[in-house]
Amino acid sequence: MTRLARPLEKLRSRYDVVVVGSGYGGGVSASRLARAGKQVAVLERGREFVTGEFPSRFPELRNELRITGKSMSSGSATALFDLRIGDDVHVLVGCGLGGGSLVNAGVCLRPDPRVFGDEVWPGQIRQDGLLDEGFRRAANWVRPATHPRAAEMTKYQAIAGAAGATGCTMRDTPVAVSFEENVNPAGVRQPACTSCGDCCSGCNVGAKNTVALSYLPDAVRHRAEIFTEITVSRVLKRAGGGWQVHARPTGAKSNGTHGENNEILIEADVVILAAGTLGSTEILLRSVDAGLPISDRLGKRFSANGDIIAFGYGGTEIVNAIGIGHPAKIDGFEVGSAVTGQLEYRDAENLDLEYAVQDGAMPSPIAPALPLMFLPNGRLLGAVQSLISGVYKGPFARLQTFFAVSHDSASGQFRLDAGKLALSWPNARNEPVYKRLGEALSAISAHVGGSYVQNPLAGTVMGQQPATAHPLGGCGMGADRLSGVVDHAGRVFDSSSGAGTNAVHDGLYVIDGSIIPRSLGVNPLLTITALAERAMLHMKADYGLTFDAGPVATKIPAEVSAPGAFF
Repeated sequence: MTRLARPLEKLRSRYDVVVVGSGYGGGVSASRLARAGKQVAVLERGREFVTGEFPSRFPELRNELRITGKSMSSGSATALFDLRIGDDVHVLVGCGLGGGSLVNAGVCLRPDPRVFGDEVWPGQIRQDGLLDEGFRRAANWVRPATHPRAAEMTKYQAIAGAAGATGCTMRDTPVAVSFEENVNPAGVRQPACTSCGDCCSGCNVGAKNTVALSYLPDAVRHRAEIFTEITVSRVLKRAGGGWQVHARPTGAKSNGTHGENNEILIEADVVILAAGTLGSTEILLRSVDAGLPISDRLGKRFSANGDIIAFGYGGTEIVNAIGIGHPAKIDGFEVGSAVTGQLEYRDAENLDLEYAVQDGAMPSPIAPALPLMFLPNGRLLGAVQSLISGVYKGPFARLQTFFAVSHDSASGQFRLDAGKLALSWPNARNEPVYKRLGEALSAISAHVGGSYVQNPLAGTVMGQQPATAHPLGGCGMGADRLSGVVDHAGRVFDSSSGAGTNAVHDGLYVIDGSIIPRSLGVNPLLTITALAERAMLHMKADYGLTFDAGPVATKIPAEVSAPGAFF
């Protein structure tokens, strides 16, 4: 078997552990519990993409985009990119085996210690000493590294020069990318990064340290079973103990309640929801509707992590922030990783004022659409010039892409609306963070003679609402069910009549970005991974398990194009 996933017909009716989702939280959980000898099944709603199968041209990328809103839906249910159009906030997430790790920028930073000093976190996070161990283990497997020639990249230089104007400092940014050929801890041989800049459309080189090339192959090596294109709707308690997972093939037609004709039932002693902020929150909301008693904090404290994805247009300096793909579409051109460096603004008195602006890159498959994206904003001349000369020359060679992260108030709230997940955050666009970031990005753009464009698609269905690629919260941690949905180890609080405020459902966990109860001010992948490793250490003690987190020993590594081929 060269792939990690098995055919759906091989899915058994019972496992020790069912992990729903395959991003950072799901990958860590599957790896560690499989190493402990548990029979583990991983259920992923998206498809499996192996290296070389990610979109490389615009028609392929267009087919990998699903857009859904209150009254609209387009694209495949298993598309790689899942864009949720909201009344107040838009959310973009990845869909596929490996979750968001497939299409994120891979930035690996630990939050300012003051983030965890916030009383919104349960005290154990600060007190039991396992958070540091979680970060250590996460770093050993995610393996952050800085681009060896980051400061030579023109997109890095384009923002570095604005440090003085913004009061920021410039730094090389660690990313989950292999810049040298290596055999990773899961026994998969990875080639070196080619600096093609296509991290955010899927790495066709195999140099990006995704969950699909690390934790998930390790889980399969230890006999976990992975299944793709299966969507979980709800999780319910079994009368005799344990859990029943209700699922259906992704995209299967049903009557809206996942009718019996295509429903799949799986039993397990332990269920770990790791379907991401949107997925895990929706599953629990559906489970509540079906009678599962959960804290009424469910759905609250959604944070967009102070995100902005924006542009600097019309500058006078070459930036080279559009990917060239693999194989390279043009010769003699380097972009770097999707992020090579960032400007950081720090404030010792007020954490909320801090931010980081990263030198992002647009992946090559989207390049042909960039001129059209900027037409609604009246930049007709530059768009026409680029349609004629290509985006690697002319105005778009000077286009800056900004990935910015900061802090917001985490005031969003999820609910079910006509059976669909809906996000409400009135006046989200007026959060103070967006004004602060707008001023900083205007100054950075002006440094190279350009102008700040917050949203080139403002004249379309996107409107003026903010958008995030780092959704957090919805199943936030708390000291008890009065303040959170899960405890410090990810155990779901039980709100049954007569149960204490600290009572938890035995064997039901949430381990992903949804349990983070506030903004982080950094890209969240390393924190999610660390919290998952920490949760596994608690589960190890609670259940008397034995497992280690060291690299596998292998004489013949698997290849990135065949991560399931172990010898």
